[in-house]
Amino acid sequence: MRISVTRTGGFGGIRRHASLDTAGRPDAAGLQALARRALDAGDARPAPGVPDGFHYELTVDGRTVHCADPGLTDEQRALITAVLREGA
Repeated sequence: MRISVTRTGGFGGIRRHASLDTAGRPDAAGLQALARRALDAGDARPAPGVPDGFHYELTVDGRTVHCADPGLTDEQRALITAVLREGA
């Protein structure tokens, strides 16, 4: 499963993108389950956020959803953190 996260917004308006492939990872099953739950809670259209807050675009195997601070679910926050930390 290929997971991509694009973060935009924030005070500086800096865009950040990272992708992670779960193939061959020992934690693949957990990441895949987390990604499915995060997508289920997302919106097909860009989510409203707060001024200077971050907006996120999550793409998993071609399906894209949007979410924004402060309305992230725990699953979305965990997935975003993992992909931005470990992805390339």
